[in-house]
Amino acid sequence: MHIYVCGNITVDEFWQVDHFPSEGESALGNKVHSDVGGKGSNQAMVLSRCGIATTLITATGADSQGEWLRQRASDERLTLLPSAATVTFSDNSVIFTTADGNNAIMTSNAAANSLTPESVSAHLTAAQPGDIFLQQGNLSPQTTLALFQQAKSRGMTTIFNPSPVNPDFAHCWPWVDIAVVNQGEAALLLPMLPPHGSLITTLGAAGAQLQRDQQSWQVAAVKAEVIDTTGAGDTFLAVMLASSLLRQTLPDALALRHATAAAAITVSRRGTWGAFPTRSELQTILARR
Repeated sequence: MHIYVCGNITVDEFWQVDHFPSEGESALGNKVHSDVGGKGSNQAMVLSRCGIATTLITATGADSQGEWLRQRASDERLTLLPSAATVTFSDNSVIFTTADGNNAIMTSNAAANSLTPESVSAHLTAAQPGDIFLQQGNLSPQTTLALFQQAKSRGMTTIFNPSPVNPDFAHCWPWVDIAVVNQGEAALLLPMLPPHGSLITTLGAAGAQLQRDQQSWQVAAVKAEVIDTTGAGDTFLAVMLASSLLRQTLPDALALRHATAAAAITVSRRGTWGAFPTRSELQTILARR
């Protein structure tokens, strides 16, 4: 069983601010950290740390940032395809963080948008029925839909985290087996959520809810000192998925408990990849019953 994640990878810059700038405002802040980020790479990296064979299909630039991103992926035992630069500039994110742990994010997606159904398909030739295909909302609705259709034609299990959200993603639902959304995404996409499969809704401090076959399970969040919420949702998704796959089951309440425990670690640290649970921490969490 292999997981193919198709999404973005970025260089993240973190700025500490007193408040989020409003339109037309010039505000002061301090750059406090740089890290690897991007929802696609975040989820792929945590899955890899969980011990799952993971390939990230993405685009990196011919700039110095692209070289750094490719090296960091190699250090994490994460397979990056293509392994060489395909665009001029890598994608970047700027994360504004306040003292109370809230954040606002501005991100570029030109590199990610260079991915096409044809280029991604070339990296799925080794995929087997039962392998996993995971996407986020960084690609256009048309490309996202075409890739899910390709994955299903190969007999793959499809997982969708439609963030950043777009109403047109509703057209993807017939080809999605597992959907993971937050409350805002659920509100925008309802009542267009998938009629089959599993739906997981993250509820912030209230935990998470799983719905499947007209049944519902909810787990509470794990209490944590919140330093930075960046990447918490990506940690949750990856650990939830890894928990169920390693136990060869559909997402269940135990998978949600594992995921909330891992997300609690992420929010207690600053950064993205540097804030995620380590391999040993994830091993300990996934061993809980």
